Amino acid sequence: MMGFETRTTQAGAVVIRPEGRLNMVAAPRLREQLRELVENGSTRLVVDLGAIDFIDSSGLGALISGLKSARQAGGDLRIAAPTDQVQNVLTLTNLNRVLRSHDSADSAFDGG
Repeated sequence: MMGFETRTTQAGAVVIRPEGRLNMVAAPRLREQLRELVENGSTRLVVDLGAIDFIDSSGLGALISGLKSARQAGGDLRIAAPTDQVQNVLTLTNLNRVLRSHDSADSAFDGG
């Protein structure tokens, strides 16, 4: 299973950058990759949504699953650069209150 691109910020957070549509086809890959990152000790995660042009309920589920895994391991999952479509879905579902959004992946964990 092909994974999404990852990198580490100066603050030590792991950034994962899915692209295109985060739907029932791609969401299981994201969910699995986030789970593996947490299992391997990366508990500060940032999902860069700047290249996502569509997200559905399965994509949201993958984000929430990653958030839960990271928090259970003593960390956090934050999102960065959500596109308008993603931001609209987050607002409509009130998940914008749960998933902290940041302008960039590099600033997501600045200051704490």
